Amino acid sequence: MAITYPLSLPTTIGIAQIDFRAVSAVAISKSPFTFQQQAHVYSGQAWQADITLPPVKGDLAEAWVGFLLALRGQSGTFYLSDPLNTSPRGTATTLSVTGTSGSSSVAATINGTLKAGDWFSLGSDTSTRLYKVVQDISSSGTMEIYPALRSTVTGASADLTEAKGAFRLSSNETSWSINDVNSYGITFGAMEAL
Repeated sequence: MAITYPLSLPTTIGIAQIDFRAVSAVAISKSPFTFQQQAHVYSGQAWQADITLPPVKGDLAEAWVGFLLALRGQSGTFYLSDPLNTSPRGTATTLSVTGTSGSSSVAATINGTLKAGDWFSLGSDTSTRLYKVVQDISSSGTMEIYPALRSTVTGASADLTEAKGAFRLSSNETSWSINDVNSYGITFGAMEAL
């Protein structure tokens, strides 16, 4: 059976810890005489993450080892989400987004509220992108998001309850540890697949 990307995470065990990083392309220049700084903001914005699984016995861990090997290093992609924040903290159950590629301010049509930090996703398959609301929004109007839109959308329906993005491994090397009591340790890095 052929592997089709993006893969879904195995469900044999949950994630023990996930460290998300929002990476922005910003350069700072500083005068050597006055120490005044100037920020040069570029369009690059992306998610990165470090994922750690709890120590488990081999029968549960091997599904994850197989998953990591199926990615073939940085070649394959997989879906990643925040495992603890699967629903918005606000009251919205639907969200429609309109905006141009590269914009961090988008037009939002919502039927409730969204709170700063709520996740949503747009797109499908390998173009599924993960976004975060940056400021509370209590009615339809302008919404600030991170990262900036990856593509122009008009009335795109957002996923609020299973927000996820397409990611790939941040290294071509896949490793795991096994100790003398058959307990596996699995940690891997991921970056947004752009």
